[in-house]
Order: sequence, then structure tokens, then C-alpha cells
Amino acid sequence: MELLRSMLSHWQGAVAVVAVLGGLIFFHEFGHFVFARLFGIGVRTFSLGFGPRLWSRRRGKTDYCLSLVPLGGYVSLVGQGGMEEELEKNPDDDRTFDTGEMFLNRPAWQRLLVIAAGPVANFVLAWLIYACLALMQGTSYLLPIVGKTMPDSPAALAGFAAGDTIIGINDAAVSEWAQISQAVNASAGAMLDMHVRRGDETITLRLAPRPAQQTTIFGEKVPAWQIGIVAEGTIGHVPLGPGSAMLQGLRDTWNITRLTAESIVKLFQRVVPLDAVGGPILIAQAVGQQAKGGILHVLAIAALISVNLGLLNLLPIPVLDGGHIAFLTLEMLFRRPVSLTIQDYSARVGIALLIGLMLFATWNDIMRLLS
Repeated sequence: MELLRSMLSHWQGAVAVVAVLGGLIFFHEFGHFVFARLFGIGVRTFSLGFGPRLWSRRRGKTDYCLSLVPLGGYVSLVGQGGMEEELEKNPDDDRTFDTGEMFLNRPAWQRLLVIAAGPVANFVLAWLIYACLALMQGTSYLLPIVGKTMPDSPAALAGFAAGDTIIGINDAAVSEWAQISQAVNASAGAMLDMHVRRGDETITLRLAPRPAQQTTIFGEKVPAWQIGIVAEGTIGHVPLGPGSAMLQGLRDTWNITRLTAESIVKLFQRVVPLDAVGGPILIAQAVGQQAKGGILHVLAIAALISVNLGLLNLLPIPVLDGGHIAFLTLEMLFRRPVSLTIQDYSARVGIALLIGLMLFATWNDIMRLLS
């Protein structure tokens, strides 16, 4: 029975990995597809999955396919490599596309939007997932209840005790613990009037925060202000309606995007160690682990990966969407396309960088497994 549970657990993890990675890449390609069709650019093939076709149906001039390998999908735009390349790749194709449907014949701003639609689709997907989670779960926050005070701290000297509920600081009401940290850091050491509910009475305790150091999630030491209290840990919960859930989803997407972008910057600054970089093995492990917690956990990790996929694709590296966007931006600024020679050599450098990064990330993954 234990062996059967273990096998089912591994199968669930494998299915979750395929569903998450395949779904995110497919949604990315779907973004390209929608904007290509919006601008009347010909789409030769739109496939769910890669490799040999298991099923195919032609509607209009587009082949819609279900392919063998379910990890994502792809969109084949007409004339993306030019007319000569188009004819060379498809000499026996009975479909005819006019020059106006060729990708390279469209204005640069349209091509830019088609390219940018892929990463944007990943951000939109993350937003929708976070909004659904907010609608189903509501929002949670840490209640402003003191669990303990540190010895000889400003809070201890002011008379704080375990169980006190902070309901206000100066003239501002307090309903969650995060507001206390914000007010203390914003004080820059100035005296604070802390309004506290203790049992059936409300009292005011005065204190001045002390300078201290705080460790960020990146391991950096930054200056901060502290009063020496620790939260009790009680969690509050607020149900959300559809409108509030959409706003909460937008906030969650922005916060994760900002944190991911900051992580990339810190990586280049060597604040985040290079061995923290993870690849497909780490992603598969994370998704498989979350699958044990149920569908809501899988959705949360899917939204996180979707933001990462969208942001990484916007990096100005040739062959990535961000590289194409950079070239198209230059084309619009100088009113002529970037030299094909420059694009060709840049693409080679970009491919080499991506292969190197993938090998490096996979090496880190393997080292984690062996450690």
C-alpha cells in the first residue's frame, strides 16, 4: 500500500509538471497567435505540443495541431524569415498567402506588439491565477498582537506585555502587523504613541525606536528601526468579491514581478550567489512538491513561474522576445531595420548565452541533488 501511495504521488507530480510547464509555454505562444491574427498576419501552424502531429485540422489557412510532446506549443507565422525562406521551407504547400500577410512586411510597431504579446500573456495569466486564488481563499494578514518583547528593548521599557493588541500608532489606526513595521521604520527614531488594547482597557505607551540592521531576503544588511516586539502569529482572514479579487491579483502579480526583477539585478551584482540559479530540474522539483499540497498550491507555483517566464523573455538577449523587441525599437527610432548581419551574429551570441545558461543551471540542479 505504501508503495502504491508513493507511485501515485510521483505520477501526480509528473502530471503537474507537464501541465504547468506545458500550459505556461502554450499560453505564451497563444499571446503571439492572438495578436498575429488581430493584425491580419498569416499563421501557418498553431500547435499544442511539439514533435510529430497526433491530430490536425485546417481552418482557413491555419493548421491547428495536437502534437506528441505536451511541453508547450508553437506558432509558425507566415514569412517570418522573408519570402524566399517561406517558399524554400514550404515548396509543396497548397496554401497561398499574399505579401500583406507576411510578418516581415508589416509595420515595425505591429511586429513589436506580436512579439511582446507572448511575455505579456504570461503576466496576464499570472494575474488571472492570483485573482482566482484571492477569490477562493480571500486575503490573509498577521494580526497586530504582541507575542513577546525582547529584553531591554524600547517596547519592554515602555511596558509592553504579551497579548497586547496594537490598535493605533500616533494618529493612524492599525489593523495588521505590517503597518507596525512600516510606521516604526518611517519614524526614523522619533517618539511614537502606541495605542494598545489590553484586556478591556485601552492604554497608550510611548517609546522611541532604536537603530538596528535588518537582513533582506537576499541576505543584505540594511539599516532599520526596531522596538523589540515579536508577533503572536494569529492570522486574520478577509473574504473577497470578484472586483476585490481582481485588484488583489494585480497587486500580487506586481509584487512578484518586482521581486523577480530585483532578484535578477541582485544576481548580476553578485549579492545573490550564482549557485542559486536553478533550471528545469529545480522547477520540476518545486512543482512536484507543490502538487502534494493540492491544486491551489499548484496554481500558486504556476503563477510564480509564469511571471518568471514573462520577465526572462523580456530580457534584451537576441533570440529571446526581448532581443527582437530591442531590434524593432531601434528600427522604429532610426526608420530602417537593423542590419541582417548584425542580427545574425547577435542571434548566434544569444543562442550561445542561452545554452551556457541552461547548462550552468542544470549543473547547479545536479549539484543540489548530490549534496
